[in-house]
Amino acid sequence: MKKKPTTNKRKTRRETMRAEYRFDYSKAKPNRFAASMSAGAIAVVLDPDVAAVFQSSDAVNSFLRSVISALPESKPRHAN
Repeated sequence: MKKKPTTNKRKTRRETMRAEYRFDYSKAKPNRFAASMSAGAIAVVLDPDVAAVFQSSDAVNSFLRSVISALPESKPRHAN
């Protein structure tokens, strides 16, 4: 007869979300991707099926620019 290991199925205090987390800034590291972001750049997350079509951010930008150039001209938007 094999013995089944007994495990406590209830979540321990460590496995649940804490009410507050304290970040230790002394262990923080600089963002290694920050240099590749140009001023005014905006990060956009693509869905996996869309991202699979493009090999690089340059390919995405090239495609979007071609779509923008094909759009009919519209009146410029004014900031509120």
